[in-house]
Amino acid sequence: MNFSLYFLSKNLLKIVCFSLVLMFSCNTKAQTQENPALLRKQISSSINTTQKITLLLRLSDYYITKKGELKADLDSAAILNRQAKALNMKSGDPMSAGKLIFLDAKIDKERGSKNIAFSKMKEALSYFENHHFKEQAGEAYNELSYMYDNKPEYFDTKIKLKEKALERFKNSGSKLNQAGVLKDLGELYYMKENSDKALELLKESLSVYQSAKFKELQSVYNLISQVEIQKADYEEALRYGLLAEKTAESVNDYSLQMCSIYSNIGMVYYYLRKNDDAMKYWEKSLATAKKNKDNGYIRTVANNISTMLIRQRKFNQAITMIQEYRERYPIVDQNFEMSENYILFSTYTILKQFKEAEAYYKKLVAYYGENAEKNNQQASLLRSFVFYHYQTRNFNKMYREARLFDSIAKNNGNDMLRSENHLMWFKADSIQGKYLDAIQHYQLYKKLSDSVFNGEKSKQINSLKIQFETEQKDKNIQLLTQKAKLQDIKIANDTFIRYVFIGSILALILFAALLYNRSRLKSNANKNLELKRKQIDEQNEQLKKLLSEKEWLLKEIHHRVKNNLQIVISLLNTQSAYLDNEDALLAIQNSQHRMHAMSLIHQKLYQSDNLSMIDMSWYIYELITYIKECYSSDRKINFTVDTDKVFLDVAQAVPMGLIVNEAVNNTVKYAFPDDRKGEVSVSFKNTGEDLCELKISDNGVGLPEDFNIEETESLGMNLMRGLTDQLDGTFHLENNGGLKVTITFRKNTEITPSN
Repeated sequence: MNFSLYFLSKNLLKIVCFSLVLMFSCNTKAQTQENPALLRKQISSSINTTQKITLLLRLSDYYITKKGELKADLDSAAILNRQAKALNMKSGDPMSAGKLIFLDAKIDKERGSKNIAFSKMKEALSYFENHHFKEQAGEAYNELSYMYDNKPEYFDTKIKLKEKALERFKNSGSKLNQAGVLKDLGELYYMKENSDKALELLKESLSVYQSAKFKELQSVYNLISQVEIQKADYEEALRYGLLAEKTAESVNDYSLQMCSIYSNIGMVYYYLRKNDDAMKYWEKSLATAKKNKDNGYIRTVANNISTMLIRQRKFNQAITMIQEYRERYPIVDQNFEMSENYILFSTYTILKQFKEAEAYYKKLVAYYGENAEKNNQQASLLRSFVFYHYQTRNFNKMYREARLFDSIAKNNGNDMLRSENHLMWFKADSIQGKYLDAIQHYQLYKKLSDSVFNGEKSKQINSLKIQFETEQKDKNIQLLTQKAKLQDIKIANDTFIRYVFIGSILALILFAALLYNRSRLKSNANKNLELKRKQIDEQNEQLKKLLSEKEWLLKEIHHRVKNNLQIVISLLNTQSAYLDNEDALLAIQNSQHRMHAMSLIHQKLYQSDNLSMIDMSWYIYELITYIKECYSSDRKINFTVDTDKVFLDVAQAVPMGLIVNEAVNNTVKYAFPDDRKGEVSVSFKNTGEDLCELKISDNGVGLPEDFNIEETESLGMNLMRGLTDQLDGTFHLENNGGLKVTITFRKNTEITPSN
């Protein structure tokens, strides 16, 4: 994948799926689970005034929370409220009086009378607080938070209201209400991109729900999965996503909640690069959204699918899908429209169709601001803006926004994002000839990417350590069980011996003497064995320590060799800035390529557990990728790499890597003059009985007809022949419709790979 497509796949889905979260959070309250026919029957048969008021209020709340917000339902709720109010004037029940104000406020809210609803809800809240009705006050605070729109500028206000609601519910002991508010708070912090706080609240919500024996936990599991995606912990995200799916199926929930769950699982598989699984879940999500006839969900999932088409390089198909779904499933949501504009902007930037990209760039800037400071989308949008300015060669704007993005990523502690940003920065400096700045950004890129790798390595080591300790504990338990059985047998034997002793005094004395003597001998033997065991254990510990130190030293050596080679490459790059001689610049460039080829080997050695062997399939792929990046991205040369998983030791990997470097560099530079299109094929195969064959071929202009390999003064050709001799291999050239270099050698089998 080239740099631009990799950049798009890392950023696009976050904004698309975030819009799904925003839409779903607008409808987090569930309808009251009531049977209206049964309630009406109970109301008509009730003779107790207080009980009748309670039933009327329950039925009114059912019509208020009923899906659809139909005028007839709200009218029914208002009529029921008036009936309850008339009865309450006679009974004078203070709790019911407060609930009547509360339900009136909810009716006005559903009718769209926002100012009246605010006033009535605050009146209800004041009433409940004055009468010390804690649970009802919590409901009023919670309902008041729903009256604010789901826009970033209201997040802090909604959080404060929900925190007050949570305090009231805790004081009243209402567990289900506590859990619901904790879930809402977790969702709000997730939308604020405070993933640690969101995860803490959601897990507390899950714990409270479970303590209350509540089974419909699919929405909590789904939110936890989304937060884990935000933290880039995809293993945990997948675990909670599948738990959400399983829970929803067990309670027969195939509502829009299931659409969100399917979409979320698809997103996890997308980040894990399991494309088939991602598409399977997104197709299920799209079918569920269509079944529920929700245009917002349909458009969101369609946009997710378009990101997969972009990953598969089906750019025009992705653009067409977005435009068709806009026409077929219209919605009025400017924020959502901007998320689609973001996809189109990024896609046109990748395609270098800058006229179309500029139109969407202006729309995004007009809505989100030049620094994307609106709606908590700054990190994702800034990355797109940096890439757009890099592609259009507007380096002044690119540098300004790259600095801002680096500051944001640094505050968030995201070294991966910072490393990608500095890599683009390095490329921009290199294009402009700012070689000293380029070196600094490249070093920062390597430092940050290495730190990400080491962090992942540490996680793997800790996981293996826990696994080892668990297995060791299991073994200890088995050993203790065996000892217990032996002890039981010994007790049984002692009992038998005691009865034998009773039968004969003489036999007892004789047996006791023999037993005592044998016990002394056994005790002495055990002491000697214990001493020897301790000595062996100490020797084993010393050997383990020496082996660990040796492995650490080898890794450190390879790391230092790789870093030193990188420093030499950087120094040569700096030196080239002061040279005007084309031959000298070419010689320096060739030297840099050769040193990078050797640097890759040492990098792989210190990053892997096997310190003696190199996986050449990985190595050749990385080397070809590096050579492609060193030359202009506009060169129309297509590379095909076909390699077996062959392991070579360092003595053979270095000369072979230099051969590949020389052959491919010569092909790129000389085989396709005048910007011709071409194909370059690199193949490395096991041919049986430890024989390896390397083929590098192209369909370029080939060598001159009078070329004589024995008389040539070409450094690259002579270097490849010399390195082939070093491998004890054969070197063959075939000049027919292009050039084919074939090298055959026998693999060194004295050291075999451990994996």
